[in-house]
Amino acid sequence: MRTLAIDFGEKRIGLALSDADGRFALPWKVLERRSDEAAIATLTGWIVEQEVAALVVGLPRQPGEGSESPILARARSFGDKLAVATGLPVEWIDEAFTSASAAERLREAGVDARRAKGRLDAVAAQILLQEALDRRHARPQR
Repeated sequence: MRTLAIDFGEKRIGLALSDADGRFALPWKVLERRSDEAAIATLTGWIVEQEVAALVVGLPRQPGEGSESPILARARSFGDKLAVATGLPVEWIDEAFTSASAAERLREAGVDARRAKGRLDAVAAQILLQEALDRRHARPQR
């Protein structure tokens, strides 16, 4: 079962895709976000093409933030709209610190994260997805 992870942003949406067995996450693409409708139409086509069976959407929480921020509300709304459009289940994941972790991974690989913003978004989505996949496989199988 392939899973698609979404790192939602105002300008770009980072995407990561799992392998067919749902064990490994790979950074996949970055989608320039012009509107929710256009992004959802593009993603719906890719979801069908890649035979995606589930979605993971990152929720951008700020440390110590009690209420829902405007960007978190937009990410949740986007994920809800995508779930309705595709009929796929959504798993929500706290994405706090994923961008910082992604930037560190790129630095370690010798990539200047400031010049590779698109790649940064896809790597952040990969981190979200791997966390979700690891959780799934840690649960006892029935």
